[in-house]
Amino acid sequence: MIISASRRCDIPRFHFPWFLNRLDAGFVETVNPYNHTQIRRVSLLPGDAELFVFWTRDPGAILLHEETLAKRGCRYYVMTTLTGYPKILEPRGPRQEAVLRAMENLAARLGPDRLIWRYDPVFLSGGTDEEFHLCNFRTLSRSLEGLVRRVIISLFDAYRGPERRLAALERQGRLKRLPVTDAEGRLLPGPWDLLSGLARIAREAGMTIQTCAEPEDRIPPGIVRGACIDGELIEKLWGIKTGGKDKNQRSHCRCASSVDIGAYGPCPAGCVYCYARRPGPPFSPSAASGDPPGCGTAY
Repeated sequence: MIISASRRCDIPRFHFPWFLNRLDAGFVETVNPYNHTQIRRVSLLPGDAELFVFWTRDPGAILLHEETLAKRGCRYYVMTTLTGYPKILEPRGPRQEAVLRAMENLAARLGPDRLIWRYDPVFLSGGTDEEFHLCNFRTLSRSLEGLVRRVIISLFDAYRGPERRLAALERQGRLKRLPVTDAEGRLLPGPWDLLSGLARIAREAGMTIQTCAEPEDRIPPGIVRGACIDGELIEKLWGIKTGGKDKNQRSHCRCASSVDIGAYGPCPAGCVYCYARRPGPPFSPSAASGDPPGCGTAY
């Protein structure tokens, strides 16, 4: 079983002590986000949890506890979202310098195959237009050259929660979104050229660039359709066979089957575009039970 930690919330950044406590307990309870009466107990015992996939904006806690994870025999890889967006979009993001330093140290310990960069989502607005992304992505890719072999991108998808938050900013005159597709859903020339430019920059930095859950007609040459929870990578590194596509994900998602732990809910980071931010009571890290944390995801 692959444990995803998590699409639902940034466990490494905000709740890693909770995660280590759940490892000690040997299980975690997860709530069905569409039916809160359905609670599933998920084993975290070494014989059951074959691999952990961490999603985060700040891998510092993973670096801090790397020896602990190694002693426990935990197999894992780390996906770190690093976008460098302005505070209007990411009001309480971690310090970029600290994230880069943590990624450098993790790469030295884990190797570049187990550290993956997410430049995700690609959000187009007046303050983050095509020129911004090309310059920003080039700067970040140079900082990460040799530390990672893969970068994952996807275009912003307007889920209901982010749509409300972004519309409010637009009404206030604080944000202006730029169009990405035409009336038929086809990628406009500007975004198409932007993605092609990102592909060139990634190639220059020695990175494979892949999409996350994008249809083929939105993927320019030089970008591959990929999976975040990548069955091929997992089998290559650990010999674990993952058993096919995860049927619970979006139609264009190519991720292998996994179990997400954690919960959707409020998030200290407050990223405006995040699909996982939802109203609800905050999680108490001191909770001794298997109650899942509520915080926004790393997207």
